Amino acid sequence: MLVSGRGSNLQALIDAVRDGRLQATIAVVLCNVPDAPALVKATNAGIETLVASHLGWPSREAYDEHLAEALHARQVDVVCLAGFMRRLSARFLERFSGPVLNVHPSLLPAFPGVDAPDQALTHGVRVAGCTVHLVTAELDAGPIVRQACVAVHPDDSPASLSARILVEEHRLLPEAVARVLAGGWRVDGRRFVDA
Repeated sequence: MLVSGRGSNLQALIDAVRDGRLQATIAVVLCNVPDAPALVKATNAGIETLVASHLGWPSREAYDEHLAEALHARQVDVVCLAGFMRRLSARFLERFSGPVLNVHPSLLPAFPGVDAPDQALTHGVRVAGCTVHLVTAELDAGPIVRQACVAVHPDDSPASLSARILVEEHRLLPEAVARVLAGGWRVDGRRFVDA
């Protein structure tokens, strides 16, 4: 897992593994922020943690190469981005051949990038939500694995809408990871196709 912040989606995956809803092992949590709360969650769960700050590298590709090497050394099959606030380069995707999943707080392709709930409110949408997608070199544009909808209330703020979306992220991410690990799927153009 690659994380940058509080680690609530990491905790959702830890809980799903512990409860038997997700048949997987979280091999390592890589974090680019040395004091991120996600590191405490991983340590408390007995998961190896690595801090790899993105600062000071000669290029994004060099940093991503370092991340890919760390994952390969631990024989990681699937990478989950859970609040990892860095865009992975094409070099990372070339070096790491397994699926890379990201959870995003909008119904993609609407509102890619940062501040998606705020973007949704600014545009006056009636329904928001979250998406788990396969990562490609294009920002938040990979094949969609799973999505969940959240109603937008007239009195919503970005914080209140984000909180409701996060509940769905916690439910959706373990389901999407389980689906990808189960195999029998393929990508057809931009579409994730269940076999």
